[in-house]
Order: sequence, then C-alpha cells, then structure tokens
Amino acid sequence: MSVVIVTGSAGLIGSEAVDFYAGLGYKVVGIDNNMRQTFFGEEGSTHWNRQRLESSFGSKYEHHDVDIRDFDAICKIFQIYGTDIELIIHTAAQPSHDWAARDPLMDFGINANGTLHMLEATRQHCPEAVFIFTSTNKVYGDSPNRLPLVERETRYEIAEEHAYKDGITEDLSVDQNMHSLFGASKLSADILVQEYGRYFNFKTVCFRGGVLSGPRQSGVQLHGFINYLMKCAMTSAPYTIFGYKGKQVRDVIHCNDVIAAFHTFFSNPRRGGEVYNLGGGPTSNISMLEAIAFAEQITDRKMEVTYTDEFRAGDHIWYVSGLTKFRTHYPEWNIRFDVKAIMEEIVQANQARWSVAK
Repeated sequence: MSVVIVTGSAGLIGSEAVDFYAGLGYKVVGIDNNMRQTFFGEEGSTHWNRQRLESSFGSKYEHHDVDIRDFDAICKIFQIYGTDIELIIHTAAQPSHDWAARDPLMDFGINANGTLHMLEATRQHCPEAVFIFTSTNKVYGDSPNRLPLVERETRYEIAEEHAYKDGITEDLSVDQNMHSLFGASKLSADILVQEYGRYFNFKTVCFRGGVLSGPRQSGVQLHGFINYLMKCAMTSAPYTIFGYKGKQVRDVIHCNDVIAAFHTFFSNPRRGGEVYNLGGGPTSNISMLEAIAFAEQITDRKMEVTYTDEFRAGDHIWYVSGLTKFRTHYPEWNIRFDVKAIMEEIVQANQARWSVAK
C-alpha cells in the first residue's frame, strides 16, 4: 500500500494534495485539527472542506483530528503505516504574521516545533519517504525592500537592469533583517527541513511560496490576499489597504500549479535539503491597486476600499518569485494559471458559497 501523509489537509494546498493523490489511487492520511478557525474565527474554518474530502474519497482518505504539536499522536499515525509512507506533504501552519505577534509561543510551537515533530517522525518510521515543506517568502524578511524599486502609476517595480528583474532567487540573504515573528518561526522550520536533508541525506525540499491561491481557500483579512479580496468584492464587504499606497506587488500561484510542482519533485526527488522559490513569477503578479480594479471589473461592482498608512512590519513592497532554479532542475513544470484567471475562477467557484450582493 502506497501512503501519502498530508498535514493541514483541509486547507488550500493540503486539500488540493488530497484531491490529487487520492485521485491517483494513493491512500491519503490527513492531519488537520481546524486550527485555522482558532486563528481567524468561524470565517476561517476549514471544516466544510474536510467534510467534502471525506464524502468524496471514502476509504481513500483517512482524517486525523490531531495537533502537530503533539509528538506522541503524530508518531502513532506514522507507526500505523511505517515504510508504506512514500510522501509527506507538510502544509499545516500558523500562516499570519499579524496573528503571530499576538501569541508568539503558539506560533513558534506550531510552525517550528510542529515541523520538527513531522521530520523526526519521518526519520523514525519512513526515512526513505520524500518530505515536502510549504515554506514562505517571508523567510527573506524585509530584505526585498532594500532592492532598487521604482514607483510606477499603479505598482512598484524593480529596476530593469537588476539581477532580480525576472524574480527573486534563492540566494537572497535571510540574515540581518526584520522577518516578523511569523517569518522567524517559518525560517526556523525551513532550516530544520534543510538540515534533515543535509545531515541525514534525506529527500527533503522547502518550497518558499509567494501568494498561494485558489477557489477553495478560506481567505480572511490576515491571510489569503486574493481569495479574501474576491470575497469582499462579491459580498460588498469593506476592504482595507495597508500602506505603500496600494502599490505593493505580489506574485500569485494557483494551488494546482503548486501541487504539480510537488508531484514533479516527488517523481524525481533530490537528496540533501533542496530549496526552491515558488510563486507566480514574472507572468503572474499584481499590485493591490491592480487587483482591486480587476476585482471590480469581473464582479461588475464598486468595492468599498479604505486606506491606512500603517503597513505590516516586515511586509514586502515588491516580491516576485524567481523560478529559474526549479525550472532548471525540472524543465517539464511550468505555470499554467495567471493571477487574473485565478481571480475569475474564485468568482465562478464561489457563487453558491458566498452570497453575492446585488
């Protein structure tokens, strides 16, 4: 029996992984205790997505309502399947740098200690398995803000002659900058994943994500930029821009493209703790102002937008992922969805789930 373990299995990337691998015939074991509801309230709950997975896949999907901070409970799950486990996709996290400042102990316990628990369970029970970790571009802290940025009418851009003109690569320093507490806990986890790969020669990989998006995300103000924006546009809820004149730029990648990258690595894994930036790259990025304008266009309604000069500490002014390293190692992979297609799909997929104001 071939087994895939997915943490955060009812979240955006986790549930896409369940869909994909259960669809391929794998036994998928999901670990998710709906902490997103604890972080963000009922609006952030992923219970509806867990129910969808359980009803869709039956015995192909086995759900465990377990906290990744509980090492004994994690080990019990790994003990059941042992070396039948071929792949671990670790997406469970506290995902908001705003929320992390409210409870740094919980944030670090989930992001750093929880990742260590998953790695050690892998070492003890299935050391030949592939271990995929969803890291974040926040591991670079505010280093991207020191790049030579040019202010345009609707966005910031990097100077055309700069080495990062096609996106930020993995050589950007993670040191001597402000990360936010969330960025620090995720960087700790990122380094642990690398170290288990290097020290034990495991097949581990960190994918440092840009904005990961898709139609089934439970987007909230503190996490899930594109999904939350589209929800506000569809329901006529007010939306707030935080700083940088709304010209801050993010690259956005569809969850299907993320899972395609995961599976490409899994199909031909590399040992030694690989690290890849993974986002929409130069073909799928957008500023806040541009995203609002497009949201209004595709929903045919004017949004209620307010602006505050307060920006989030450690936040990026301009971040576009450089994809050259991953594409060099895996030339068969490429971006299939751009940000506008993602936004349109969110609208189409959520007509029933979100009440569209007239």
